[in-house]
Amino acid sequence: MRVYDKIYINGSWVSSTSSETHDVINASTEELMATIPEGTAADVDKAVAAAKAAFPGWSQTSRDERAKYLQRLSEGLNARLEEIAASVTAEVGTIKFFSQIAQAGLPAAMAHSFVEIAETYQFEEQVGASLVVHEPIGVVACITPWNYPLHQVVAKIAPALASGCTVVLKPSEVAPITAFILAEIFDEIGLPAGVFNLVSGHGTTVGEALVTHPDIAKISFTGSTRAGRQIMALAAQHVKKVTLELGGKSPFIILEDSPVDEAVNAGFQSAYMNGGQTCIAWTRMLVPASRKDEFVAKAKEVAESYAPCDPTGDTIVGLGPMASKVQQERVRAYIQKGIDEGATLVTGGVEQPEEFEKGFYIKPTVFADVTNDMTIAREEIFGPVLCIITYEDEDDAVRIANDTIYGLSAGVYSANKDEAVRVARRLESGQVDINGPQFNLAAPFGGFKQSGLGREYGTYGLREFLETKSLQIPS
Repeated sequence: MRVYDKIYINGSWVSSTSSETHDVINASTEELMATIPEGTAADVDKAVAAAKAAFPGWSQTSRDERAKYLQRLSEGLNARLEEIAASVTAEVGTIKFFSQIAQAGLPAAMAHSFVEIAETYQFEEQVGASLVVHEPIGVVACITPWNYPLHQVVAKIAPALASGCTVVLKPSEVAPITAFILAEIFDEIGLPAGVFNLVSGHGTTVGEALVTHPDIAKISFTGSTRAGRQIMALAAQHVKKVTLELGGKSPFIILEDSPVDEAVNAGFQSAYMNGGQTCIAWTRMLVPASRKDEFVAKAKEVAESYAPCDPTGDTIVGLGPMASKVQQERVRAYIQKGIDEGATLVTGGVEQPEEFEKGFYIKPTVFADVTNDMTIAREEIFGPVLCIITYEDEDDAVRIANDTIYGLSAGVYSANKDEAVRVARRLESGQVDINGPQFNLAAPFGGFKQSGLGREYGTYGLREFLETKSLQIPS
């Protein structure tokens, strides 16, 4: 049980203006595991004022100075990997093996990746008679989700700090503990006061106060498309710049020549990653109609190998619980909707797994005979639910894949890599993985259509925190 009774503003742990607290629940035991302050708009005012006051000094620091702090951040995260992984396993239900790699190891690697970027990025360029300079935009509001609670924070804060911006963070109230660990690390490494600030609380209070605050120059948000639309509308009142990483309903096209075992296993590595609580998950598996039965049979076999498990154990392939009761009920409602709309339930269902009396668990679920107009094929479920859709030929597969409001991620599998790449070029998606899930910290991450605006990671993420100015200098 952890009790966080203060927020982090201007380099100090301070009390919120409210005495209200929010309970953090263990996803496996359903027991109280932490409490955090329920922040207020007045807290946001103080945090933004601190960030605004710190901006002139921080924005003028040398690139080497900013890189030094990012290196210390990476080292601080690496020193607390086990604690971070255990925290996310408890909050989100992520199995320990994946927590250690992705929930703890990846944020440390992300922070380190911006050390070199901070040292080498070209913030100035000569364009004819003009000197073009790229300057930090100002005070940034970072609003982050619960599914990858530290990675999504570091993916925003590291480039913001590398660019010379100052930050106010509102983490998800569902999984906030790693954000407090992050603040402790910043405090320990002596980051200048006001450069990083943390205000915990709900989106309707803290989030809205940040988005509408006149001294916030930029909003970086990861979450649902619904919330992203609301943030865009509020930000428009002050013409604020926004980066939005939103929902997905990602297709995975398995081409006719693909080996069934390898292709289906690759599909599940994405679809059930983090218990399906992943925005880029390939939740629509598109298979050739001529081979439907063998793909459905293999999908049933693989899904059932992802058995519900205690996430604190040593299993490598398994499903921990959903992050919250709300999310569990949401996923169950979608499974029931799939049944009601006539999809074939291959395995899984709405019932609590027999071996777990407590915990927000969902059975690994697969639907066949799904058409692309069904609710389960149109809307993001965010749980271990896979939809198998058949196609007649390549054009039909591409049409189905692109028939969505989303465009965050996609996958293509083929025995011929060149063929897979050719099909990938036809997909309306911010990233497409070939023959299995891939990850590149330096490649741009973001979506087409209603999956968002802007890009994260690498130099592409850094650019989102810069303004461009041209100086016309007489010869």
